[in-house]
Amino acid sequence: MAKIVLDGVDKVYAGGVKAVDDLDLEIADGEFMVLVGPSGCGKSTALRMIAGLEEITAGDLVIGEEVVNDRPPKDRDIAMVFQNYALYPHMTVEQNLAFGLKLRKVAKPEIQRRVQEAAEMLGLETYLKRKPAALSGGQRQRVAMGRAIVREPQAFLMDEPLSNLDAKLRVQMRASLNQLHERLGVTTVYVTHDQVEAMTLGDRVAVLRDGRLQQVDTPKNLFNHPVNLFVAGFIGSPAMNFVMAELQRDGDGAVLKFADQALKVPAGVVASRDGLSDYFGRQVILGIRPSDFDDAALSSGESPSMRVTADVTEELGTEINVIFSVDAPPVQHEEAAALAADLSGDGEDAGSGSGLPLAGDKSVFTARVNPRSEVTHGQQITLSVDVTQLHFFDKESGLAIGHPDNR
Repeated sequence: MAKIVLDGVDKVYAGGVKAVDDLDLEIADGEFMVLVGPSGCGKSTALRMIAGLEEITAGDLVIGEEVVNDRPPKDRDIAMVFQNYALYPHMTVEQNLAFGLKLRKVAKPEIQRRVQEAAEMLGLETYLKRKPAALSGGQRQRVAMGRAIVREPQAFLMDEPLSNLDAKLRVQMRASLNQLHERLGVTTVYVTHDQVEAMTLGDRVAVLRDGRLQQVDTPKNLFNHPVNLFVAGFIGSPAMNFVMAELQRDGDGAVLKFADQALKVPAGVVASRDGLSDYFGRQVILGIRPSDFDDAALSSGESPSMRVTADVTEELGTEINVIFSVDAPPVQHEEAAALAADLSGDGEDAGSGSGLPLAGDKSVFTARVNPRSEVTHGQQITLSVDVTQLHFFDKESGLAIGHPDNR
């Protein structure tokens, strides 16, 4: 096992295209670090630089205690798992697992021990004599992981290894990966575009955009305390809702006004956001997570509420997504534009509940409500809002107001 440090790392391609820009990231010994972000954000390039498959333009890469910028991949003591499995079709599972060890001239008894241990760990004992063509996608991916495990490297590098699997298999393989990491404790760097994978697998998650690191933190802190508008909108499914609102003083507390809505904010919330009181009388970007709404008819307490019309309802069994429009223009900010571009792609959450422009000049919101709600599309509904969980962003910079990193 080893610590991995990227110190001011750049990757510039021909024509001056900068894929990775001044990346500073320290991955602790034994940590499971996930790199996440939209397509083209530089996450796979960063992983390939760690592997030695891409040259570093500037900065230093340290594995263990040594700078390895000029070391070839075979001398870095890392093992990589690819998206497309990369198995040898003419070899059996057993031969695929053993092949890399044979190339390194590992003794036969040691090869047999490692292959058997990896097969038991991954539930592949009954498939050792089969060839890849006779395996399912999930079984092939387990073989690819087994081939990395038998190496007993300092670090595992995984490049979207689950993206070719169906939804049910991805859930199963995520659980397997968690168990494997707990058992092996090997430093792991994992790249994905799927933020659900990122949140369920990572000890910490690094969010990238346009080659630059936006925030690195635990999944819980990324969700609850995003550093800027981009991280706030990228992390969470459905995505955070955004709207421009005016913050006005209201006794000891405040009131947020947008469209025909007025949300009262308790004094304690204002006090807990360092610097928020400086925005009285000004506009801020307000962020509300879908999970911080509920059907007021089913919620307890006297939370502030919004009366809206359900344009679409998505009944998912465990919850209902209520999609509605707010008569306020969508947030105009470069980070919101980057989110809109990403969410309009082919990903799982494309265009879903982003709070970004989907219908004319109105903002589109998603609320996640109790499955016992009787709401149907076209109906009016009163939604309670947990105002203790509101997020506030500076409309010019897009930075979260009150976040410790922005002080």
